[in-house]
Amino acid sequence: MTTNVTADVSGHLLLGGDLRINRLGFGAMRLAANALDGPARDPRTGVAVLRRAVELGVEHIDTAGFYGRGDVHAHELIREALSPYPDHLVIATKVGPLRDASGMPASEATPEQLPGLVKEDLSRLRLDRLDLVYLRVGGLAPPGGASIADRFAALAALREEGLIRHLGVSNVDAAQLAQARSIAPVAAVQNHFHVHHDGDADLLRQCAELGIAYVPFFPLGGGRTPIDVARVERVAARHGATVAQTALAWLLAASPRLLAIPGTGSLDHLEENVAAAGIRLTARDLAELAG
Repeated sequence: MTTNVTADVSGHLLLGGDLRINRLGFGAMRLAANALDGPARDPRTGVAVLRRAVELGVEHIDTAGFYGRGDVHAHELIREALSPYPDHLVIATKVGPLRDASGMPASEATPEQLPGLVKEDLSRLRLDRLDLVYLRVGGLAPPGGASIADRFAALAALREEGLIRHLGVSNVDAAQLAQARSIAPVAAVQNHFHVHHDGDADLLRQCAELGIAYVPFFPLGGGRTPIDVARVERVAARHGATVAQTALAWLLAASPRLLAIPGTGSLDHLEENVAAAGIRLTARDLAELAG
């Protein structure tokens, strides 16, 4: 499905109650490399993808300081492509994971280390204040089981200083979200969620009730609990769409509080992803996708 659709048709959401953005955004993880341990991409392509994303109505870019490979890093590509930034552009970043000598996230920052990571992000992105900062916890393990109070409090202190506008949490369960909310307002939750990995449905509903944005990572599978392609293909065929587009359309239909952030390092895939905003799934489609 290729159209002239822009991200505007995905609908809008007030992030943190004051930042109005289109619900279809862009994830920067694949800008520098197709995977965290894959070969680096040509940085010129990353710059072109970012500029085209903004042209297509993307108003929300999700990045992290550990998104990079070799000498190519998402933060620097974003800065080169888009700084000085448009007034309507929201840049979200994640802190918590620490990279080892190979560049892979290998451990978690302490509360004392988090301010340095935030200030590094500010410098690398050339910003005076970050719109949204997530505390990313737990590595690749399932959410839950650990206190996040001290680490989230460290970020809340930076919010009070004016270095962060809104706070989020990533890879958390309901108890950890409640713990964070007891310390400072939470504007967004970023967890693993897609059409065939919907175990977070209760937390998504809770976020909607609380006015918190829900932002899925691995929206197309990401190699973990992959999408049942055959099931999606039947629905995709009815809309003249791809599997990826149909999976993104399902996310946008899942809740008006959901922000989709598909990532890519390809201009063609970017156009395809944004076009998914124009797909309207029927009740029959949704039932078939649910199996």
